Amino acid sequence: MPKRPPSPGRARAVRQSARVTVASAAGFYWALYGLDRPVVAVYALFAPIALGVLSPLPGGGRTRARTVLSVLPVALALTALGTALAVTTASAVAGMLVIGFTVCFAAAYGPAAAGTVPGLLLFYVLACFPPYEPDTLPQRLSGLLVGVALLVLCELLLLPAPAVQPYRARIAAALDLAAASALGAAQGHRHGPEEARRLREEGLSLRLSRAPPASRPTGAGRTDRGLAQAGAATRRVLDQLARTAERPDSAPVGDPPSEALLRGVAAGCAATAGALRGARAVPGPEALEEMVADFVAVRGRPPGTGGGADTKASRRLLERRSDLLVTAASALTVQAAVAVAVGGRRDSAGLPPEQFWYAQPSTARLLTLRLTGNLTLRSVLFQNAVRTALGLGAARLVAGVLDLSHGFWVLLAVLTLGRTTAGATWSTVRSAAVGTLVGALAAGVLIFEAGGTVDVYAVMLVPAMFVAFSVGPIAGPAWAQGLFTLVVAAAFSQLAPADWRLAETRLLDVLAGCVIGLVCGVLAWPAGARGEVRRSVAELLRAVAPLVQGTVLATVGAPGASGAAGDPGPRGDTAEEAMRLTRHRLRIAEGAYAQYRTEGGIDSVDGGPDWHLALNCASHAVVGSHWLPRQVYGPAPPAAVRWARESVGQLATAMDRAAAFPPGGVDARPAPLPSEIVSAAPAPVLPALVDIDSWLQTLAAELTAVGGSVPSGPAPVRDRGTEPAAAREGPAGTGR
Repeated sequence: MPKRPPSPGRARAVRQSARVTVASAAGFYWALYGLDRPVVAVYALFAPIALGVLSPLPGGGRTRARTVLSVLPVALALTALGTALAVTTASAVAGMLVIGFTVCFAAAYGPAAAGTVPGLLLFYVLACFPPYEPDTLPQRLSGLLVGVALLVLCELLLLPAPAVQPYRARIAAALDLAAASALGAAQGHRHGPEEARRLREEGLSLRLSRAPPASRPTGAGRTDRGLAQAGAATRRVLDQLARTAERPDSAPVGDPPSEALLRGVAAGCAATAGALRGARAVPGPEALEEMVADFVAVRGRPPGTGGGADTKASRRLLERRSDLLVTAASALTVQAAVAVAVGGRRDSAGLPPEQFWYAQPSTARLLTLRLTGNLTLRSVLFQNAVRTALGLGAARLVAGVLDLSHGFWVLLAVLTLGRTTAGATWSTVRSAAVGTLVGALAAGVLIFEAGGTVDVYAVMLVPAMFVAFSVGPIAGPAWAQGLFTLVVAAAFSQLAPADWRLAETRLLDVLAGCVIGLVCGVLAWPAGARGEVRRSVAELLRAVAPLVQGTVLATVGAPGASGAAGDPGPRGDTAEEAMRLTRHRLRIAEGAYAQYRTEGGIDSVDGGPDWHLALNCASHAVVGSHWLPRQVYGPAPPAAVRWARESVGQLATAMDRAAAFPPGGVDARPAPLPSEIVSAAPAPVLPALVDIDSWLQTLAAELTAVGGSVPSGPAPVRDRGTEPAAAREGPAGTGR
């Protein structure tokens, strides 16, 4: 029977274990036996462990090495601060609270910053636990530098991690497929279900959850924000082309305006794909925008010169052209976003500036906005930072008050075993306690049998580290804690004479850390993001309802609307506040959902709301509010205005009801556009009415599919394959 190849996760763990083991062992042995500097040896040992094992750094070897070097100044500063603040228990605890919160909250900057958080906290933890020895600071910094330098060399030279495909390459591949599909449609090819399936599958590859953490554009700068928006808009292009391909009359035969616009979309997608690969200059959206303007000017006219088409045929033509206009608008968004992200453009040309608000502010301003946007009790990033800071502060207080000889292990247990929910923390703590007990017994036997023979510990350290760092990340906390206990025993028995009580101390300290972490998990937001995602999505739906109403009424020029047809978007204080509030709550909801999907103990079964689809519905509402009122259609007839008021009012009412997530969800059915209004509407106004009808029916279908809570207990999440829009101003957009 042939052997199965090792899984990619195991292979990565083994390679990373080899790199960390070599870096840690080389620095430890050189400092301890070559220089006779135990303090240098300790920091040379733990520096690679902190940034190579505890910190899940994303990316390939070069990227990881750059990340390690970039955080080196922070690691040195935290070590110096920890050494200075260890003078008293009070100062150490205060520093732990402030630094713990600050470092954890920096995860809002993106995956690279989030990955380094545990390792950076370890440097402060290692330096601030008793005893207070400021005279050893030069040795501590020297050991840290040696360990980091060895880790960087190993990341570059020893089984380096393969490079990760950049997200821009995924967008480029998707745009190539979109260009081919659009060009084929323009040439009269009738695509079928197979083509639609390919387009949707390519769109799914743009979900951030499908991309490696290193390539996810979730940072706060213009480049990441632009690529995230370009990825979301590219998926909309693909989905719209897929829907068009599924229609029996999808090919624009005998419709020159549609054929011309499809060719323009194809050319724009191909040019943008080449720019993303660096093969050509970044194109602006002006050419495609001009084609869209020409198309809008004639899309209400029937093809040919007869003009005697029947009402049904005219309506079908308008619906096809409306779909094509949505596709072109998404392609325009892609081009503009790429121009900002890759080309360094600082404006959005003639497109709605609210869509590209990040093009103008400086990088420092964007970073500030990312942090201030999460300074709220409703932000799960804020909650996690507070929870971690409280746990570390309590652990340092216990270690100082009880004068624990190895209080470092209490803090390390809190740092590594804490989870975002009380249930997940309890599950992890139970496994870790069992693993630590077994590891302590094994370490006690080892120390008892070896006696004072240091050579035994020196020989065992390297294989113990390699096994612990390769098996622990795969097998779970029980194995990780048990094997790490053996590593601790083998290392510290070389630094000072040891007996079996070293294993006992390790066990007791870890148990103390487990208790502290569990208490913090119970007291500080014990449900994690579960309650937050429900609350934030409910508030989001309530904010979307007035935004949709204002947009529709402004588009048809209804009396009392906050804007008029032809404006670049809904105007007036009410409309601007609705847009601002919706964008803000969308960011918070995306962050809460992203956290929720990373928490353990969540069963993906039917019976609860589809949070993915709720976020997608809100995103579509925001996009429509940008584009619907942009064109000048003229005032709509009174009958059309009445229909628009009734239809959007029904949808807004359904959104308010859906925000309560009633059992079974809601059945949103806004009134469709009546045929008599289509027959009587003036030609310039009819396209706007068709656009409104299509938008409202799409939002209603998504809202109905969101579903509601099961009658008893909190509902788990269903993942039905949809995705929210890319993060704009908020945390990581990882929500996709």
